Amino acid sequence: MSLFRIFINQLEEDDEDMATSKKMITREEWEKKLNAVKLRKEDMNTLVMNFLVTEGYVEAAEKFQRESGTKPEIDLATITDRMAVKKAVQNGNVEDAIEKVNDLNPEILDTNPELFFHLQQQRLIELIRQGKTEEALEFAQEELAPRGEENQAFLEELEKTVALLVFDDASTCPVKELLDLSHRLKTASEVNAAILTSQSHEKDPKLPSLLKMLIWAQNQLDEKAVYPHIIDLSTGKLEDPSE
Repeated sequence: MSLFRIFINQLEEDDEDMATSKKMITREEWEKKLNAVKLRKEDMNTLVMNFLVTEGYVEAAEKFQRESGTKPEIDLATITDRMAVKKAVQNGNVEDAIEKVNDLNPEILDTNPELFFHLQQQRLIELIRQGKTEEALEFAQEELAPRGEENQAFLEELEKTVALLVFDDASTCPVKELLDLSHRLKTASEVNAAILTSQSHEKDPKLPSLLKMLIWAQNQLDEKAVYPHIIDLSTGKLEDPSE
């Protein structure tokens, strides 16, 4: 990424300059540095495809492949299956999600006891959400308690979840956040990451990480120089330096 490389180079240059005052870089100088960096279109396309595949935008990935000729790192057909699992968890259909994961690759849950526990925990939460108290207690005792006996962390999470049954009004429960939709999303993201890992694909897209690195580098350079700042990451718009 051109801007990130420029930030790092500038930091290295400024480290060599022991002057106490900040270095002033004009827009003309900064744009000259930018124009000196050559990026391959293929590399940018690969970043875009990586983002589309990782985030599950299968139709956009298919269209981008046709238009740019960029080949995805995995079979695009698997994205549909992965998104079906993620959607099932997000909708509270955890049992269906588990079946879909096992259809994709049984080893995912067999080799990841923490993920399987979290899915079973989410099933328990959904039973509590539906007011199925007896079924929830039975499920907790038969499916989750044995795992809690083997793992202290699992036991603590189980105890927190079962605490939801103690309160008639869940909104007054100290662990009411377990019933928030955000908890479903957290579990869905965990499953999504596990499926990607099983397919030898990064669990997180590269593009957001590069943008975070860019922001970090800009913050570091702020301590050493006055230069045109990026004020809009989506467009790359620069703000002239102020003396």
